[in-house]
Amino acid sequence: MAESNPESWTETMSGRERVRHVVELLDEPTPVQEIADRAEVSRATADDELQRLQSDDWVTETAVDGTKAYDLNPVRMLFDEVTDLIEAHSRDELESQLTELKEEQEELAAEYGVSSLEEFRAQLADEEFSAAELRERRNVIATWEAINTELGLVKHALQLYDDVVELSSPRTDSHSTLA
Repeated sequence: MAESNPESWTETMSGRERVRHVVELLDEPTPVQEIADRAEVSRATADDELQRLQSDDWVTETAVDGTKAYDLNPVRMLFDEVTDLIEAHSRDELESQLTELKEEQEELAAEYGVSSLEEFRAQLADEEFSAAELRERRNVIATWEAINTELGLVKHALQLYDDVVELSSPRTDSHSTLA
């Protein structure tokens, strides 16, 4: 990456590739100039590539403090993650992952004597905890949220599994089923 070896960064990747790499790492809407600076390209190059990425639905245009900015398209990200899961795992593997994730969620609930993440969070305000206990609970919340995110992705993958596999399979006929 650019920070560790800027020379190889600019020698091995084109400016447009560097813009795409920077965009892939965005975690919030980011102004065009900041993206250009991170990618070590001109603002014009960054703006041009960002507009292309927007037309391909990879990013969405927004504003930060009145300045044009871009963020990753969350819908595209969701579909890409679900598609990646389907391509990397069989239906049985996804069902096993779903079971394992649900077991992890249930273990957390049992360990802390709650039935949901919301109930666990409510305890933070209702009870007195030391700083160490609060840190531990914040870590548990982050873990629980990650499990919930993975559960959602795996459920989506299972719901769409047959459709994605069918649409990804090579066609033997020349007619599209989407027409």
